[in-house]
Amino acid sequence: MHTFNIYIPMHIKLILIFILFSVEVAFAQTTGVIMGNVRDKNTAETIIGASIVVEQTTNGTATDIDGNYKLIVPVGNCNLKISSLGYQSQLKFNIVVTAGNAQVVNFELEPSATNLTEVTVTYDKGRSAVATDLITPLSVQQLTTEEIKANPGGNFDVSRVIQTLPGVGTSSGGASRNDVIIRGGAPNENVYYLDGVEIPVLNHFQTQGSSGGAQGILNVSFIEDLKLSSSAFDARYDNALASTFVIKQRDGNRERISGNVRLSLTEAVATLEGPINSKTTFLASVRKSYLDLLFKAIDLPIRPNFYDFQYKVTHKFNAKTSLSAIGIGAIDRFKFAQTKNSTPENIYITRSLPYINQWNYTTGFILNRKIEKGFINFIASRNMFQNTLDKFEDENQIESKRTFELKSQEIENKFKFDYNKYVNAWKITFGVMTQYVKYNTDLYSKVTNSVTDSLGNETTPAQFVKFKSDIEFFKYGLFGQIAKNIFNEKLLFSLGFRTDMNSFMKDGDNPLKTLSPRLSLSYHISSKFDLTGSIGTYYKIPTYTTLGYKDDNDVLVNKDMKYIQSIHYVLGTQYMPNEAFRVTVEGFYKQYNDYPVSTSTGVSLANQGANFGSIGSEEIKSTGKGETYGFEIFVQQKLIKNIFYVVSYTFVRSIFSGDNGKLIPSSWDNQHLISATLGKKFKRGWEMGLKYRFAGGSPYTPYDMAVSQQTYLLLGQGTLDNTKLNSERLMAFNQLDLRVDKK
Repeated sequence: MHTFNIYIPMHIKLILIFILFSVEVAFAQTTGVIMGNVRDKNTAETIIGASIVVEQTTNGTATDIDGNYKLIVPVGNCNLKISSLGYQSQLKFNIVVTAGNAQVVNFELEPSATNLTEVTVTYDKGRSAVATDLITPLSVQQLTTEEIKANPGGNFDVSRVIQTLPGVGTSSGGASRNDVIIRGGAPNENVYYLDGVEIPVLNHFQTQGSSGGAQGILNVSFIEDLKLSSSAFDARYDNALASTFVIKQRDGNRERISGNVRLSLTEAVATLEGPINSKTTFLASVRKSYLDLLFKAIDLPIRPNFYDFQYKVTHKFNAKTSLSAIGIGAIDRFKFAQTKNSTPENIYITRSLPYINQWNYTTGFILNRKIEKGFINFIASRNMFQNTLDKFEDENQIESKRTFELKSQEIENKFKFDYNKYVNAWKITFGVMTQYVKYNTDLYSKVTNSVTDSLGNETTPAQFVKFKSDIEFFKYGLFGQIAKNIFNEKLLFSLGFRTDMNSFMKDGDNPLKTLSPRLSLSYHISSKFDLTGSIGTYYKIPTYTTLGYKDDNDVLVNKDMKYIQSIHYVLGTQYMPNEAFRVTVEGFYKQYNDYPVSTSTGVSLANQGANFGSIGSEEIKSTGKGETYGFEIFVQQKLIKNIFYVVSYTFVRSIFSGDNGKLIPSSWDNQHLISATLGKKFKRGWEMGLKYRFAGGSPYTPYDMAVSQQTYLLLGQGTLDNTKLNSERLMAFNQLDLRVDKK
């Protein structure tokens, strides 16, 4: 196991502020294009003749026989509303229209059970949003691509933009990493899906055994919308304990080749899209960073550099069948260089950090077939993550001075089938999944140097951790879910179950060990108020770094571990007086069982995952307990009269036990999280955005000074005193971002 932190002096941070700015230039044309598709949310059938209108204008159109539409509108910002007989109307806000690329805006409409007595279709301004998702009616927040792009301080990074939402925290306030902490859970308790394909690696310089890193990989230009569920998870998603991130990508421009280039002081991104033929479209992008040049200019000893790529190709065989191929990947390099000034900070950085060489990719195929009143999906994917770490005593790169080396690969080959049917207002979903997993690692870690007497004779040999491991096994699971609005659409209930198994762990083939039922209810009190609640059990398999660990006798000692269990209890309410304003309040309590605990230190792994490197390669016991609880308040005003704002407050406690069974604050116990975003649009294309974030001080463990003094020259960093685990707290974190745009 090896972790490290990066310290950046304040004057360097001030310089880095400037890298967040980029400039977009467009030709001075007066009109642009909005185009897209309209479908039934439950059956995926195209909706013919739906009316799309630019709000507060007479500019509108209707969908054609394929459910497509196209509008020519003035450049700038607008809101689109859509209506169709037999469906609930919908409004989308703050759509940015430029003279360059067409803006693709798709709609999914929810059927309305109300009998319509008139042919005239009107937009219901008092309609609540509670019925927009039959499966997860609560603990859900959504972001559109424009909200992600326009977020002050977000730097086009999804993992940073979601920090605006309630219940979302990050390690140490999130100043330099993308560790996403949802309602007090560890970073590796979240799962990420892109068009139905799981993406295990979402960040550059990702921590193996966790999910955080330095910079997001996703290209925002691909994203149609993002849905964050912090509870009441859809049963189709496995391994989620804290949240699911379901990201939907748009298709490429079906009419012409187009693209864009984004330049900043840290990176360059090129995106291209268009039709391949009448039935096939593509989206593709590549990004190159030049952080190494920036850090050289400001005389930092680190030289990080990365590339990433992303693509989506969609082919429509006919009106009922389509095939999408998606891919995403990255190459990361982290090394050192001599600096002009050998400051204490620079010396510490070069002594404590390893060289990092990583690469990863995920590729998948999604076959969608429409059936009567529903659809089926066949999803096949493969992902691979290779991680190489090297570290030398005092950064002296000779073999005799090597203190740490890791070579590791994680490979997953996956297949999933799901069946979705909408009959008599019942939404029925069920499916199966199977995965073939390979994990190999070669780890060497020097714990202590040898001790010699005055004559140079060795009295105490050096201590090492050294092993090679190569495992492979199958994972498989079943899931099902039903949902319906009853009592004249007053009560929505969703009932689901899931079970997961594997061929590696001692009790891994017992489906009853991971049987995870879940129930969600939402009561529509009035046109403005909803009351929601849920209870559910969720499971996660231990990380591959843990399952693949071998002891000194070359034995896989962690095969008797258990799936981590989390039980959620959530109660909330929503007030929505109109389509643009929303207030939600939710209380939550999560109980954890069988959490991994280090045998050597007695510390719960719930505290790990916020440092670069790798975690979990040690002997583990499934004896840990945990609790997280609190409440969230969220207020959102969509863009009306040139102004919008979002305010959220979260109170959260996160406590976990180690080997002694005593519940103490975890590393994610921030207690108070505040986020506020304000946007204002002025005349002549000027816009301003302001975002403020506050996070209570994170608990931390002080160093054992006596041991640290003995091991510092070897390890290049201090040794923690785990007898005082999380007994201290950092200062509260504050961040203010200001953004000004001229379009």
